[in-house]
Amino acid sequence: MKEMASRVLTALGELVRQLPVVTRDPLAALDRLAPAGGVTCTANVEYGPHGGQRLDLYTADRPGAEPARSAVVFFHGGRWSYGRKEEYRFVAHSLVRQGYVVAVCDYRKYPAVRFPAFVDDGATAIAWALRHLPDHGIDPRLVFLMGHSAGGHIAALATMDRRYGAAHRFDPDSVAGLVLMSTPFDFLPIRGADLREIFGPDELHPETQPLRFARRGLAPMLLLHGRRDRTVSPGGTARFASAIRELGGDVRVVFYDFVTHTNIIAGLSDTIGFLVAPVLEDISAFLARRVRQITLPPGEA
Repeated sequence: MKEMASRVLTALGELVRQLPVVTRDPLAALDRLAPAGGVTCTANVEYGPHGGQRLDLYTADRPGAEPARSAVVFFHGGRWSYGRKEEYRFVAHSLVRQGYVVAVCDYRKYPAVRFPAFVDDGATAIAWALRHLPDHGIDPRLVFLMGHSAGGHIAALATMDRRYGAAHRFDPDSVAGLVLMSTPFDFLPIRGADLREIFGPDELHPETQPLRFARRGLAPMLLLHGRRDRTVSPGGTARFASAIRELGGDVRVVFYDFVTHTNIIAGLSDTIGFLVAPVLEDISAFLARRVRQITLPPGEA
């Protein structure tokens, strides 16, 4: 009890100290709250030939630490039109401290490109990860995908629609699992002038919906959503999970009370995230369970 009280007071103190940054730029505040040491970043790794196809690769930098064997490939949100990988250093730091190598990916965005270019970028990044992360000691069976909002949509569609894997010569069902946060799985009819421009003519709209590509054989999924999300309806996540279950898929869904579309990502901060919701705890449990299932003999996982 005292330990939790101390943790809460410490976290609240950090928030107060960063309050001017929090009110101006919440992501920057989360970045500044991330511990400074113990992590090395190899920035702007090219995973494809186009501008914007870049990732930052984070690895542990702790003497005597056991080398990571599993990795997380993370796609950030931003309505397919904004956001930068550098804003999510805190996500990488939290996951590296959990024992993972982390790739935080940028992708091309509207108005420079329209659908399906950014999903194709996601598939390009996944293909790069499956081919090159083993060079960093990663077991190729232990590559996870994670995304928030538009990034979750990209990760979902790039693996569920088999055409992307075929185009980039990887098996989308070989990833260890997917963690999808506040993800738009089912958002027809597409409303908003910018979204209609991003996703092109009406005849393309069915191709943009991950729910349409629900099928057997998908990697296990963890779906996280805030009940107070007014940007992406939690109902879409519920419908998607039902479709996967009906097909016999492995999916776990967590809905967080009082959590919105944006502050769910703060739950990934290992400094203050627990004040929002147990997002990092739930993700860590899912990843660890999958690692055990894949690496331990049957009956021991």
